[in-house]
Amino acid sequence: MPNLFSRIVDPWYPATAIGLEKGVASLVQLERAKGNASRLKRAATANIESLIRPSFDEPNIQNGPQVAAVLNDLAAGAGLLRQKRWSLSLPEATARTTVITLESQPQSGSELQDVLKWKTERGFGAPVEELYVSRERLQRDAQGRDRYLAIAVRKSVLAEYEAVLESLGWRAGLILPRHLGEAQWLVRNGSTGDALLLSGSSQGFTGVIFRDKHPLIVRTVSCSESEFEDEFYRFLLFYRDRNIPEASGENLPLTRMMVIGEGITKQRASEIVNETTGGDLRPLAAEDLGLQLPNRDFSFDSIAAPAGLATLSW
Repeated sequence: MPNLFSRIVDPWYPATAIGLEKGVASLVQLERAKGNASRLKRAATANIESLIRPSFDEPNIQNGPQVAAVLNDLAAGAGLLRQKRWSLSLPEATARTTVITLESQPQSGSELQDVLKWKTERGFGAPVEELYVSRERLQRDAQGRDRYLAIAVRKSVLAEYEAVLESLGWRAGLILPRHLGEAQWLVRNGSTGDALLLSGSSQGFTGVIFRDKHPLIVRTVSCSESEFEDEFYRFLLFYRDRNIPEASGENLPLTRMMVIGEGITKQRASEIVNETTGGDLRPLAAEDLGLQLPNRDFSFDSIAAPAGLATLSW
């Protein structure tokens, strides 16, 4: 296992992070503010439209030296050239995330590993030998079945990103897909009830429902912009229909939502959520999540993922 995903690989988390997505590269540095709030200390973004083509199966980086040059320029502009340790938010299409549920209890450790391997390959559509996979055990579901959060990226693809950082003398101690960086803003506070993250892109979206800071439902949908609303509606219906109370008998409603990225406006996403769940929610803004931005014109969406990873430094 390389320096990918796992909290046990490198116990330190820097307050600096890199965000890479189709079209945009961003560097951020956060500092802790009063209470549980964070303040954006330094940040820089740049257009990299033709340099990175996010994909799970295909090469991502068209020109490594050019990507490195962009990151170096961003670091210079943000006053972060001396920074060597980073967290890295990968493009959404580069990594895949799923929740693995075991229908029955394996009789031995070796049987458990065999089942997890089979479900991993089936879920990600690739042999485990070609992947870096991280699995974290989750709370059991309402039926008492064991569940695991699994994250995967192809070894060849991850090597492309690591090579760019190494060429700059940088090191990433934590690497996560974009939506899990963004999710830190929802799970870092102890609010009760379920929370929704909708992370959209030009290629579709990832929807995550959290319960007690743990992923309850994770679904990545590839779709066109014209199909976005219908697919999002189906995701919410799936959540509503399967929202079975836990053993305590409490039904935890959807109490928070965060909408990031392209594909749908925050207002329209809110309308669909409220129509489907019967709630009265609005998407959370940076200030609601405890992040102080330098001004109202600064785009939270452009730095939400790397900034979320940077909060893990405290």
